[in-house]
Amino acid sequence: MTASNDRSHLTTLQGRPWVAANEVLAFVLELVAIGCLSWWGFTAVDGRPASILLGLGTPAAAVALWGLFAAPRARIRLPLAGVLAVKTLVLGGAAAAVYGTGHPVAAAVLAVVLVLNTGCAEYFRRGAGQDVTT
Repeated sequence: MTASNDRSHLTTLQGRPWVAANEVLAFVLELVAIGCLSWWGFTAVDGRPASILLGLGTPAAAVALWGLFAAPRARIRLPLAGVLAVKTLVLGGAAAAVYGTGHPVAAAVLAVVLVLNTGCAEYFRRGAGQDVTT
């Protein structure tokens, strides 16, 4: 993105506070997802080496996937379906990880919040929720 694109994005967010709030929530949920994957990894298996490998490796793999394919400045641009597939894998994996730690209600709540937030974020990021004036 260029500096002018960054400014136009900020202007759009300033005019629509719920969009800005949803973007902040999206970022927080991404961090929560990484934490959930790490939590699962450290508790999923017995044995210190395997636990450390999963506890550090699972979130590291998720961050790498996200950075390559799903981040706003992703190295590899995918069509919307590809981005949503990566987000489903990482964010859905986080909800599954919470379920795997023995907290099914928290996993269901997290999954619902993730789906609603991601749906709203993609709707507004793709321009469908913005006024078009020419």
